[in-house]
Amino acid sequence: MASDIHIHPSVDDGIKPAVAGFAGGTLVCKCATNPVKVEVSAQTAFNHACGCTKCWKPAGSVFSVVAVVSRDKIKVLENGDKLKVVDANAAIQRHACTGCGAHLYGRIENKDHPFYGLDFVHTELSHEQGWAAPEFAAFVSSIIEAGAKPDQMGAVRARLREIGLEPYDCLSPPLMDLIATHVAKRSGALAA
Repeated sequence: MASDIHIHPSVDDGIKPAVAGFAGGTLVCKCATNPVKVEVSAQTAFNHACGCTKCWKPAGSVFSVVAVVSRDKIKVLENGDKLKVVDANAAIQRHACTGCGAHLYGRIENKDHPFYGLDFVHTELSHEQGWAAPEFAAFVSSIIEAGAKPDQMGAVRARLREIGLEPYDCLSPPLMDLIATHVAKRSGALAA
């Protein structure tokens, strides 16, 4: 039964809508003492469940839930000395707490990347309510790489749809359009 499949604690019991006028909050890692605190001073966009093997997931979750915000809206408030980039070769430089492993934000440093200027955040690390609601699920097939059984993928996709998240094996159509537009402008196929 699809409802027996757990996607992520923030969506399993229903998706909470965004709050009009919500202006951000503070992300706090999972450390009991001296937690890393990061201010996000804006509402997020393109919130989604992500099945990739690079995104941080809470224990027992099949997917992460991740959104983006302009990089100028991120400020490390406390214990930034505990942050370390997980994989310096990855397109998204995920800054994780060396104590608990939670990813506080992911930054793209490559100025030619279509998402340059956007930081990836896990709003579940915030105590504030009102963040943008997840809109879709990305990289769904990738959960197989993390150990999900291939014969269960139909049920996983059914569960995602049941909770209101259209499953994709890439990004959502609007995000794929943004990537293609960026590439077309750089190549001259579209006027900048």
